[in-house]
Formats: sequence, C-alpha cells, structure tokens
Amino acid sequence: MFDVDWMGLLTRAVLRERLPLLIAETCAWSVGMSDRPHVERRRGRLVPTGGTIGDRAGRGQPLSGEEDGRLDLGDARPGSFRDALNAVDAEGVVYADRYDREVLEPFVLASCVVAAERARDTRPGPWADLLDDLGEDGGDLVGVVRAGEWEAPLRTEAEHLVLAALADVPLLEVEAEGLPLSLVRAAESLTRSAASPAPAPAGGADPGSVFLARTAAGGLPGPVQPRDAGRLLDALLAEGLEPEEVPAVLPELPLAEGTAEALLRLLAAGPGL
Repeated sequence: MFDVDWMGLLTRAVLRERLPLLIAETCAWSVGMSDRPHVERRRGRLVPTGGTIGDRAGRGQPLSGEEDGRLDLGDARPGSFRDALNAVDAEGVVYADRYDREVLEPFVLASCVVAAERARDTRPGPWADLLDDLGEDGGDLVGVVRAGEWEAPLRTEAEHLVLAALADVPLLEVEAEGLPLSLVRAAESLTRSAASPAPAPAGGADPGSVFLARTAAGGLPGPVQPRDAGRLLDALLAEGLEPEEVPAVLPELPLAEGTAEALLRLLAAGPGL
C-alpha cells in the first residue's frame, strides 16, 4: 500500500473542522422521523405497531426490534437517536443505512476533496509525490480520493463522532435542533425548482443553458482536460446553471476524453466542496 499517512491525517483534521456542520446536517436529516409510522419485523414480516416513531419515542419505548438493526447500534436507550437509527422504515430499510447513504457518505467524500484541495495548495511537493504513487494526474480530485482509499476509514470516524455527540439524545430533541436547517434546505430546494427552466425538448439541452455553458467553457483552453474539470464546473455554476442542468450540456462542450466523467463525479460529491 502507498505511504499516504500524512494525507489520511489531513482528511481526519478536515473532518474534525467540519464536524459542527456534519452534526447540523444530521439533525436536519432527522426532522420528520417522528411523524413516520413505526414498524417492526416479526418472524420475518414487517408489522405496523399502530403508532408513529414519535409516539413511541415520547413514551420512552424502544424503536428498534430484535430482528433488524446493526450490532454497532445495539443496546440503545429507548427513544434515543441511536435507537431511531436502528429502527426500520416501511420498506424494511434500517434508518442507519439510509443515513449513511444520504448524509454520511457524501459528506465524507466532500471532506476528502476539501483535504485534497488543501494538500494541493499548501504541500505541492508531497502532493506531487502522492499523485505519482497513485498514478493520478490530479485533475480529478474525486478520483484521487478514491485511489487513495481515504473514505472508508473516515466514514468510520465520522460515524463515531456523530454518535458520540447524538447517540443518547432523545430523537425529539435531535429533530428540534435540526428544524431550522431543515427549513433552509427545504427553501433551497423550492428555490431551485422554481428557477429551473422548462424541460428541454427531446433531442438536446435547453438552448439557453447551452449558450451559458459555452460561454463558461470559453474561458478555458480547449478541449477542456480532466484536470480542469473542477474549474469548468465552477465556471458553469458561476454562469447561472443549476447543478441538475449540467449533465445535459456537457455533450455540447469541447471536452477531452474523461473530462465529462471527472466533472460528473465532482458534481455528485455534492455541496461543501
């Protein structure tokens, strides 16, 4: 394995710097859990218990059952956030698995990319050596992160930090803490929806979006190389394109092989980059 310990330490430092944001996003994600119907698995079948998760949490009743859940979340205080994470939804999916997919994984990837940007800007010598070891050119930071395999250990640490802060806190208190940010996120989603142009006609992207995209790409030497994918994405967003509009305009731009894929990976990493 490559000697990338210094980079692993840097990703951990960035994660701890961003921990307040992760806690806030976690609380916001939890909003609405208490309103969902409570179900549990009995003899392999999902059975509604007749109330909501919030009803049971408020009475201090267990939310997770014996047939589902994760061992690392066992022995939870009834009605706590840890207990809620170990419960199952109406489709039988453990809430902890949804949390990992919807919050933890994208947040950790974004933190790793932030660390990679910092390493590139502040430690150019070691960064160049690292890229050489990994066989990467540095143009696709998400690709560098994946090659360095920093995400998995950082996800474990992120989960431990979140649980240390919130595990035994009553679910209803976690939801109350997250309500303001959840309202902000909902407003952002509504704003994006209202600002989105009408769907493009079949056979191509919206002409206005294509014009803006070509204007953005015109500021970069063409064809745009994978190493400049981040600069192109920044330029596209600065021109006013919404993230969901970006994939449709890429075929209209002068891109080198691999640039579109690199840009889409950066886009998928989500906010916080």
